[in-house]
Amino acid sequence: VPLSVRAEPGRCPSAVVLLVPVLSSCASGFLVCGPGLLRQAWAWQGECVKASPAAEPLEAFLTRGLPPAPGRRVLRLPAWLPVLSLSRINEKSVWCCGWLPCTPLRIAATAGHGNCVDFLIRKGAEVDLVDVKGQTALYVAVVNGHLESAQILLEAGADPNGSRHHRSTPVYHASRVGRADILKALIRYGADVDVNHHLTPDAQPPFSRRLTSLVVCPLYISAAYHNLQCFKLLLQAGANPDFNCNGPVNTQGFYRGSPGCVMDAVLRHGCEAAFVSLLVEFGANLNLVKWESLGPESRGRRKVDPEALQVFKEARSVPRSLLNLCRVAVRRALGKYRLHLIPSLPLPDPIKKFLLYE
Repeated sequence: VPLSVRAEPGRCPSAVVLLVPVLSSCASGFLVCGPGLLRQAWAWQGECVKASPAAEPLEAFLTRGLPPAPGRRVLRLPAWLPVLSLSRINEKSVWCCGWLPCTPLRIAATAGHGNCVDFLIRKGAEVDLVDVKGQTALYVAVVNGHLESAQILLEAGADPNGSRHHRSTPVYHASRVGRADILKALIRYGADVDVNHHLTPDAQPPFSRRLTSLVVCPLYISAAYHNLQCFKLLLQAGANPDFNCNGPVNTQGFYRGSPGCVMDAVLRHGCEAAFVSLLVEFGANLNLVKWESLGPESRGRRKVDPEALQVFKEARSVPRSLLNLCRVAVRRALGKYRLHLIPSLPLPDPIKKFLLYE
């Protein structure tokens, strides 16, 4: 049957629409049959799409209910043309998204078309393929703020940490822009809240990458942008409150003038007292901050928040309570990858909530 394609104002169906019509709906919704109507009025049979209401002309059915558009151009495709060749579904043959060769899934995730993402995955699209920049479909979905597409990809088994071939991670970007809803989804599917995903201490130079600055850490970036909710979510998920990194850290290798620990960064960036209180509650080592670096005027771009500085000094001057130390010890013994099992422990609910900082 013929297939109707609608060109949006200022856009024209390119040659790729002729070859692989479904790609147009992935990019910007050229197809009148779009992701929603695909489910409602179309049935997948082999490699062709057939209209459900055979009595009604296809073009009339597809354009029914649409506002009048004199500039609409309808392109008819022959009946034998396959809608999507499964053997080519993972090819990076579409040049778009900043002139990058991308897969259909990458395009759909970038645009946030959740139905297209789900459709392509069900037809065999690989969820963790990377583009020339090392970005996965999940990463670009997070970067563009598409929660629905990100959840679909995660449910399909996408790596919540992104790709080792890219310097950033979905967790890092969600923490930077303050998308707590996306960050929760990533953590729920096992995302690593520390930066050891990108550190390979066992690799030999020049392939090894050592931690030389806290700027690459999700905790740091959430504090720098004052995203308190994301900051707390990372700590609740087991992020290291000192360096946001697993394994040994050589602070001598840090860039000169950069913060020596997360608490130092929080104070330098003028974060409010709530950030300091959270780090204290989650067991941060307060002795890592040098007294001489603290004063009315910060060496960074912002002044140290007086209230935050006062909270830090009070916490450093008095011993921590045994109750708080026990909670930190229990969480560390469990490890961050088993914290989600706390609700299943045979303990009273108040104790479970206490261990989860709820």
